[in-house]
Amino acid sequence: MSDRETTPAGIPCWIDLTSSDPDKARAFYASLFGWAAETAGEEYGNYITFSKDGHPVAGMMRNDQTGQPDAWSVYLSSRDVAATAKAAAEAGGRILVEPMQVGDQGSMAIFLDSTGAAVGAWQPDQHKGFGREGEEGSPSWFELSTRDYAGAIEFYEKVFGWRTEEMSDTAELRYTLNAALEESSAGIYDAAAAMPEGVPSNWQVYLGVANADAAVAKVRELGGTVLREPWDSPYGRMAQVADPTGAAFMISTVK
Repeated sequence: MSDRETTPAGIPCWIDLTSSDPDKARAFYASLFGWAAETAGEEYGNYITFSKDGHPVAGMMRNDQTGQPDAWSVYLSSRDVAATAKAAAEAGGRILVEPMQVGDQGSMAIFLDSTGAAVGAWQPDQHKGFGREGEEGSPSWFELSTRDYAGAIEFYEKVFGWRTEEMSDTAELRYTLNAALEESSAGIYDAAAAMPEGVPSNWQVYLGVANADAAVAKVRELGGTVLREPWDSPYGRMAQVADPTGAAFMISTVK
């Protein structure tokens, strides 16, 4: 269990969902994870914050972009979001949302990394990020599936100051961790051989559950889709699912 009070630079600090049907998504995640939802005022675009047992764990906004699929996004913490965006552009990224102030909550930017994956940068003020991690109903892991493994490692080292550590370098699995802290905070997976044609590099969000098989059954009951049935890994039992409007995420068992 982890209650976050500070936000070290370069690590995942927030996730949010863009949904074409926020009401349906709110009901789905409330039933699946027990999340409560609070809507901010119009000055924040009616942004919704999800919480678990009183701790913020994720956000949601309406997807108003025609043709853009609903999706989860990952934000990495930044000491200076303008400097981070500049570094991203210099490292081969492309700015999608220029650095902007979000009231007294903090500042943000969104860009494509050099491998084409969308990622956000968040400079915290009043909103520090997750209030809870690594337990049931909260974010448990963050993973970049990339078509350009070496390029991704170089990008996140340059832009976010990652201190990377190779976890596996075999024909079956090439995987690198951000090991800048005592505990690794995110991973980069070489998905070039596994990713279907036409699917771009992307960040995947893992959400913690007590029982992956029960969670998969609940996803089906609530109108979601199971993209990959549960499997066992050295890090717990996992599955890949999507909510009723198609936003994909991973579930993983947590102790």
